[in-house]
Amino acid sequence: MARIDSILSSVKEDLERVEQSLFSSLAEHVELVRDVGGHVLSSGGKRFRPLLLLLAARLCNYRGESHIPLACVVEYIHTATLLHDDVIDHAQIRRGNSSANAVWGNHTSILAGDFLLSKAFSMAVEAGNKEILRVLARSATLMVEAEMLQIQRSHDPLLSEEEYLQIITKKTASLISAASQVGAILAGVNSTKEQALAAY
Repeated sequence: MARIDSILSSVKEDLERVEQSLFSSLAEHVELVRDVGGHVLSSGGKRFRPLLLLLAARLCNYRGESHIPLACVVEYIHTATLLHDDVIDHAQIRRGNSSANAVWGNHTSILAGDFLLSKAFSMAVEAGNKEILRVLARSATLMVEAEMLQIQRSHDPLLSEEEYLQIITKKTASLISAASQVGAILAGVNSTKEQALAAY
């Protein structure tokens, strides 16, 4: 068995529960939210951020159930950014399918992204851990800041490598880091281990 297959199999059941919860958590909401959210969520994402959260929690010997909704939280945040990015970029295709904005228009896509962000933070509040909220809020803030900087410096030939790395660190790496850190926080490990997972 390949190494990645071995890693995936170690959290296979949890990943299946996350996948089910991603859709069932939207079931109680208005049809358009379910349609747009379901369209993006079912378009073939790798669930990399939820996977990291589950693996970090497992590594730190977490025993509980909060890792499942929190894995959904990081995927909802990520999905919200995809919806917003496609509007900003005027994208027509997302993962080989029509983008949500191409199907439902920009207004609906933006609102669906806003809804997923709100849903994510509502679910994070239910976990009842202020430190987890702090980590997720910081990551969300960094992601928007990076998007604004990217817009500001778009088509700028003088953009330095350092500035480019700053943008991608905040825009992409911050949520990946937060996912791993949240898994560690859930397990109640010491700050050294928590920061090691965040840095990883």
